[in-house]
Amino acid sequence: MSTYEAAGVDIAAGERAVELMKSRVARSRRPECVEDASGFAGLFDVSALLKYRRPLLATSTDGVGTKVDLARRLGRYDTIGHDLVGMVVDDLAVCGAEPLFMTDYIACGKVVPERIADLVGGIADACVLAGTALVGGETAEHPGLLEPDEFDVAGAATGVVEADELLGQDRVVAGDVVLGMASSGIHSNGYSLVRHILRESSLTLEDAPAELAGTVGEELLTPTRIYALDCLALARGGLVHAFAHITGGGLAANLARSLPSGVDAVLRRDSWTVPPIFQILASHGQVAQADLDKTFNLGVGMAAIVPAEAADAALALCAERGLPAWVLGEITEGSGKAVLV
Repeated sequence: MSTYEAAGVDIAAGERAVELMKSRVARSRRPECVEDASGFAGLFDVSALLKYRRPLLATSTDGVGTKVDLARRLGRYDTIGHDLVGMVVDDLAVCGAEPLFMTDYIACGKVVPERIADLVGGIADACVLAGTALVGGETAEHPGLLEPDEFDVAGAATGVVEADELLGQDRVVAGDVVLGMASSGIHSNGYSLVRHILRESSLTLEDAPAELAGTVGEELLTPTRIYALDCLALARGGLVHAFAHITGGGLAANLARSLPSGVDAVLRRDSWTVPPIFQILASHGQVAQADLDKTFNLGVGMAAIVPAEAADAALALCAERGLPAWVLGEITEGSGKAVLV
């Protein structure tokens, strides 16, 4: 007899996963969240937007990429949700938007309730750190398409920004200062290269180099730092002209996206110390500096372009919020490029 369960879909396991994650998801609720008893949709009271003169909705979607493979191999599922939230909400923060709500999607070969609860619980915990509500999501079981221990995650978020407070290229001028904000590690980009190095070199996830606080595997699973509320604090204080979220493509390529055509960003390599994990990967993988620059954040997870007269106040605010930040470079006359010198 053919049944859904015989085909590999365990509905009871899915229901058990929902029960396990409920309390953690509830922590991410905002006052604007409205209960939908059916659970088919997430509801958000947009009358909260009436306080805006001209609200612009901002939206972003992303995944975690091949970092999920390392989480699977290490059997650690409670951090990957932080990576997902960071990748999505920090893109919204670049334009000055406050992240309002988020949804997630998990595809897996087999629903293991505890594993799914860890994944979604991590997403919910990170939403709390970002000040956004996790209003809904979906877990899909794909037997035969994915192996039982395989999974992938994706998410989307919506935010709002006042039209005349929109940050970006048009505010940036020569004489501005570029601030670097420390990453927590590799974040969620470059893991295809990381996995290649692990396959082709002697480096293993179990290694514990003296330069690291733990094993290579633990370092590689360090969750992405979430900058959204820090960025909003700078924006609301009138201390910033533009941000750049340093993701795939590296520091120079991402910062160039926030520059108008008439200026350059000159970034000084001696202004910060690159975290040791990047040097370990470079050494074992014989990775050239140019490839490191265009693949990894190298310790800079977000950059802020601020007026020169606001640099000290911006750095003080970051320090007050526990976010390591420093003067990374400056904006000069140019042609819209960011260069590391």
